[in-house]
Amino acid sequence: MHRPLRQQLLDQVLQLIAQAQPLVDVITRRDRDLASQVRRALSSVALNLCEGCGSAAGNARLRFESARGSLYEADAGLRVAVAWRYITAEECAPLSAAVDHLGARLYGLIRR
Repeated sequence: MHRPLRQQLLDQVLQLIAQAQPLVDVITRRDRDLASQVRRALSSVALNLCEGCGSAAGNARLRFESARGSLYEADAGLRVAVAWRYITAEECAPLSAAVDHLGARLYGLIRR
């Protein structure tokens, strides 16, 4: 994979993590387990993305699928936090939009 694309995607994931961090801090005060799971899922997105960039063919596809799965796991964790009223849907909306955009880009990598 081209280094600029890898860096661009990694930057996008890191921005998502930075955007989620204040919400994860709020969730932590109410539900440590849920916050930890969201935190681990977001970290997994970045790590699996980079691992996929350094892998060949089928292994790369698996890592990109894992990154996408972790991305949606993190999104679900944030939505659960909204359902528990730890955070508001309005606070979560920009993250959900970013998740959708990144998920589409990861899907493109999977389909290559």
